[in-house]
Amino acid sequence: MTEPPRLKHTAVLRERLDLEGARVADVGCGSGALVRVMARAGAEVIGIEPGDKQLAFARAAERAASEHYVRARGELLPLPDGSLDILVYFNALHHVPVDRQGAALAEALRVLRPGGCLYIQEPLAEGSYFEMMQPIDDESEVRARAYEALKVAAAGPGFKEAEEMVYLAPFREESFEAFREAVIAIDPSRRQAVETAGKSLRRAFMAAGEQRDGAFWFEIPSRLNLLQRL
Repeated sequence: MTEPPRLKHTAVLRERLDLEGARVADVGCGSGALVRVMARAGAEVIGIEPGDKQLAFARAAERAASEHYVRARGELLPLPDGSLDILVYFNALHHVPVDRQGAALAEALRVLRPGGCLYIQEPLAEGSYFEMMQPIDDESEVRARAYEALKVAAAGPGFKEAEEMVYLAPFREESFEAFREAVIAIDPSRRQAVETAGKSLRRAFMAAGEQRDGAFWFEIPSRLNLLQRL
């Protein structure tokens, strides 16, 4: 079996999306890192995030005039019908509650113009990073259900699937402490599990990460699904 290619997330995204002058929403934008990447590429980007702490990080960062942030959820987007060229779920669809994933994809269909793109990148439930995280938050089921939901949407009357690909993406963590804080910031309900794991989580992190250039590096098996609005 051929090993997936090693590609940066941003390279995959830029190769597939025409961002110059595009109207874009990044749903589940977290601290806004990808919003800033797309804004620098010439897009008008709305970062949508339900978490107050992550939203505060995004708003506190240095921002371009073409990036904006809104507190909202994917299943209820504060956007007009047909108002977007691109909607992105970057490592985020599986964070939508399982019973609302279909509604979130229906909302994506509503706010995209005909010909617009739905770009969904999801981590696969495999690899050393995933195994390290399993005792903290085993996402096997929610990731599987998110994939089922997007496949249902792709087979529906409003979308056609343009591409599906799997690749290995590099992921950098400055330190175990930075990793631990990020894990909790993304989902505060993980705090107790992270604190209980303590030293065992640190050992797993040190074993799974490759130390180079003053940081720890991981390879994250990832899948891209690109859907086009009909």
